[in-house]
Amino acid sequence: VIDVFIDGIDLSALGFKTISAKTGRPAYHPETMLKLYIYGYLNRVQSSRRLEKEAGRNIELMWLLGRLAPDFKTIADFRKNNTKAIRSVCREFVLICRKLNLFSEAFVAIDGSKFKADNNRDRNYTRAKLKRRLELIDESIEKYLKQIVSADRLDDVVAKGKTERLETKIEKLKKEIERLNEIEKQLLATPDKQISLTDPDARSMRSAGNGIVGYNVQTAVDVENHLIVAHEVTNVGNDRSQLANMSLQAKEELKVDKLTVVADRGYYNGEEIKSCAEANIDVYLPKCQTSGNQAKGLFGKRDFIYKPEDDEYECPAGEKAIYRYSSLEKDKTMRRYWSSSCVNCKMKPKCTTGVQRRISRWEHEAILDDMENRLNQAPEMMKARRETVEHPFGTLKVWMGYNHFQMRTIERVSAEMSLHVLAYNLKRVMNIMGTANLTEAMRA
Repeated sequence: VIDVFIDGIDLSALGFKTISAKTGRPAYHPETMLKLYIYGYLNRVQSSRRLEKEAGRNIELMWLLGRLAPDFKTIADFRKNNTKAIRSVCREFVLICRKLNLFSEAFVAIDGSKFKADNNRDRNYTRAKLKRRLELIDESIEKYLKQIVSADRLDDVVAKGKTERLETKIEKLKKEIERLNEIEKQLLATPDKQISLTDPDARSMRSAGNGIVGYNVQTAVDVENHLIVAHEVTNVGNDRSQLANMSLQAKEELKVDKLTVVADRGYYNGEEIKSCAEANIDVYLPKCQTSGNQAKGLFGKRDFIYKPEDDEYECPAGEKAIYRYSSLEKDKTMRRYWSSSCVNCKMKPKCTTGVQRRISRWEHEAILDDMENRLNQAPEMMKARRETVEHPFGTLKVWMGYNHFQMRTIERVSAEMSLHVLAYNLKRVMNIMGTANLTEAMRA
């Protein structure tokens, strides 16, 4: 399958250098290197040094590579120097899947997951981390100074040795303060006030049970066959701004006029949902309730029913909250509603602590209401999301051995992720169609 797939691609059109220079020793052809990498990622071998070993002892690889055996530096440099072209190879296989009608439903699930970067947590700094470390150093210096005072009461010889050791420790801590102050200057110059010393693009993110320094990988997965249609590596810790981006990528890959997308509430963002609606993408996404009124025992916004024909709300007491004025809030036009009957309402203690209960409505909130109604009529959509998009992430992390990425910077990590995704899709299609049928279909 690997042999037929790579032989059927025009690698020069994807950006690979296929014509060697006339001088010097001829380079390994990109076909050879791609076959080596795809075989390695299919068999959970991602290290260039391990791939070098496998090329010299694995019978399958000897056949696949024509007995060629690149060294680890050549293997590593190929992955590092062809990042954009490698991502294009992943898209080529998605194109083959589309031609084989494996995306017949035009229905994808979107989700993100955190993957560790090649950057230790101790080499990632935020303002809070720096502040805490400087406080700990100050506490240590104060403790050592007290120990020096105590040592002065000991025998002269003992006191001298102990004092010198403590002064050496204090000197080291002072140098550490200078180093951290220098890092703080660099940190304050960054847009997100965060810096990673090993992988400059890696970011500290919240993850299940613990925080990690890594990347947030986004995927759009076909609900029918669980194939990854589109993916993207980001270094933003939340998913709020990724819904339209991933949906549009999936729609472009599938070449459909209308797409159905399901995601979890972490993607809830009015502007993103509006962009999807304008692109003829039906989104199924649980609506977030951000108001704290229900936690206080007060009526929530859900208890107020909007009447679009009259452009007003009906409150729990049956009164009408009519439109009053509009204002701009965080670049959004918000419409304000309230009722004049609030002052004498018996239910007011359950509704608001102010003079009137004021209701805010985004000018495009009808789109959000339509989405909520769609989900209420098809609650099984969220079950489809869980059964679809969680599976590829679990498989990929098992293949990686719960380890970090081999490469650094977001561009190179994206290429590495593309190899993982390509290997995953290849194995899925081989399991669905069988290797003989897939090989025959690709030759055709």
